[in-house]
Amino acid sequence: MCLGAVKLADMEAYIRVLQGLWRGETVDFEIEGKRRQIRFLNPELGLINIDDPMPLYIAASGPKARALTAKMGAGWIDNVADVERGAATLGQMRSAWQQAGHAHDALTAVAWIGGAVLDEGEPADGPRGMAVAGPRASMLLHRAADTALAGHPAPLAMRPEFAAAVEGYVAHARSFEPKNAYYLANHRGHLMFVRPDERPFITAEMIRRTSFTGTEREIKQRVAGLADAGFNQAVVSIPPGQENMIENWGRILRAFG
Repeated sequence: MCLGAVKLADMEAYIRVLQGLWRGETVDFEIEGKRRQIRFLNPELGLINIDDPMPLYIAASGPKARALTAKMGAGWIDNVADVERGAATLGQMRSAWQQAGHAHDALTAVAWIGGAVLDEGEPADGPRGMAVAGPRASMLLHRAADTALAGHPAPLAMRPEFAAAVEGYVAHARSFEPKNAYYLANHRGHLMFVRPDERPFITAEMIRRTSFTGTEREIKQRVAGLADAGFNQAVVSIPPGQENMIENWGRILRAFG
């Protein structure tokens, strides 16, 4: 949203404050430039649960963030578009995890996936594929426009095979108004729906390569690949209005339950 990545030291400090609050502690926190003592008030009313432990999960994409995840002993979430890349990234996370002194099998790895379950012969960029998986593909375009228009370095995960579509979308995004808040237009519909103005830049191949879109049989094979790679859990995101996909994905995930 026009901002650079949060500093990991700041994120670590913020997480530790939250964890202290979850434990019912009084902790120091900087508010309006001053260090202040804060805590959850009136937990005895039962409106705030500070009794049950709250697990920590961190969505870490870069090596330093993965090292922080390992340092804090947190569960790890990865945005997975394909099995091969997901397995490679999990290997990097396991390396950071073991370097931090944790047992190999103690890591909880969650694959965040999404896509459309299609009928045989149904095109990936048809009405259903575009509605369910298109928003996930458009994340590629949104990230590219963010980095280009804000002058930030391009993400390491940017897909070179879609360079032409990305270049075209970035050129289009330079017309977004207001100029000093282009991100308001850029992120409209983010992970929710495909906007008409971004539809020309999203192809069937982009959908297939950025999501788990295919027939039930094909997707089960890919999810099996994630399990074989060592992911403990798969979490599926479904856009609003596409709740009919819940049962389709339920059949797939129940096969591994």
